[in-house]
Amino acid sequence: MKKFFIILLLSFNISSLSLAEDYKLTKITDLENPWGSSFINKNELIVTEKSGKIKIINIKSKKISEVEHNLNFLDYGQGGLLDILFKDNFVYISYSENRGNWKSSTSIAKTKFDKIRLDFKNIFQAEPPIDSGYHFGSRLVIKDNYLFASAGERGQGMIAQDPTNHPGSIIRINLDGSIPIDNPRFEGNSNWLPEIYQIGIRNPQGLSLSPFDGKIYMSNHGAKGGDWFGEAKKGENYGWKILGWGGKNYSGIPIGPKWKPGFTKAIHYWVPSIAVSAITIYNGKEFSEWNGHALITSLKDQSLRKLIFSDLSNIKEDIIFRNKIGRIRDIKVHPKNGKIYFLGKNSLWLMEKN
Repeated sequence: MKKFFIILLLSFNISSLSLAEDYKLTKITDLENPWGSSFINKNELIVTEKSGKIKIINIKSKKISEVEHNLNFLDYGQGGLLDILFKDNFVYISYSENRGNWKSSTSIAKTKFDKIRLDFKNIFQAEPPIDSGYHFGSRLVIKDNYLFASAGERGQGMIAQDPTNHPGSIIRINLDGSIPIDNPRFEGNSNWLPEIYQIGIRNPQGLSLSPFDGKIYMSNHGAKGGDWFGEAKKGENYGWKILGWGGKNYSGIPIGPKWKPGFTKAIHYWVPSIAVSAITIYNGKEFSEWNGHALITSLKDQSLRKLIFSDLSNIKEDIIFRNKIGRIRDIKVHPKNGKIYFLGKNSLWLMEKN
């Protein structure tokens, strides 16, 4: 029996060592509170810093250049410059727009790419503007010439149940800001604002298009517990703040049930909260065994997690690492080699095979 346990212990240690040597993390450069990132070519990332700077980082030479811009943003609380997306020589950005008197909105702007100066024009403004520094969202994804964006509920709770207001919803617009003719407003939800695709969401900081099934997946930052990973579904309602998704108010008072019929059910929940942030559905060469799996990053838990969710009745979660690079705000997969890049609290990191 003693011999058996020694063999078991040795096997465990070898397995753990092997797992630890599967990847390595390398800090590329220091940044100041970075928020969003997007590859513009195989060697360069365009990155936002919440406090207002847009930078281009050469991941090979580590050279950093700052790009001028004209955004009227408000760096207040959780707001500032948020996500950024490069596509077909255009740049899309979500940000907390200064609407006057400390009021702001999760807004989206677009411009042609230029390495010297970006002159943005708004293509979406969440209405109404709100005096709050909380819960802006916000991520951007392009699918089939539609721009999907997540807009947080700004700490206003039940506003997420009101489709005559934008906060607390998933937005879908055409790439020029016009309205798709098959949005829910035109398919039986006549009281919905025309840009709204889905409602009932608290603070959605992750959005990703899967190249495997063509679906858009999202993460939502809950209250004290109740983070989740789920699918964006047209015309549906995730239930905030009727539902608490297993979480409580910060005062300790329960919010509501985890789920009930009539509302969209998330694929996976975290209770207690890990402060889930950005996500991606992995597709690449470097970690090809992860293809089709969701990679989930977190702030509070400072972890990278992998979800295997092809069988919804048997979801498997692995913690890849924790407490190695601090709070993780964004994750991007290199479009050519599949290596993974993270925005930490004040840094850019590379993850690759050992």
